[in-house]
Amino acid sequence: MPLPQLTPEARAEALTKALQARKERAALLKALKSGGVSLPALLERDDDVIAKTSVRRVLESLPGIGKVRARELLINLGIAETRKVQGLGPRQRERLCQQFPPTD
Repeated sequence: MPLPQLTPEARAEALTKALQARKERAALLKALKSGGVSLPALLERDDDVIAKTSVRRVLESLPGIGKVRARELLINLGIAETRKVQGLGPRQRERLCQQFPPTD
């Protein structure tokens, strides 16, 4: 399927929208890393910014979790490495929340 031909204005608008989404995603992951947002709170969000983020990236943004530990967690929880947050099932979300409960 060929890509649609965009006008220069539409292309600029799409690039701006993509840049904004990347900035919002980076801010959310930074807040998760610093402890400003808990994993259950992040998983409850219902917006495209977090929905289109890979679960692996979310786990790697948790304090003390690196690439190796994130991969091990995904294997142990039965979640594919390429799974996006929007594609998580209710049981997968529940297991993730149990693994990383919110801290007050």
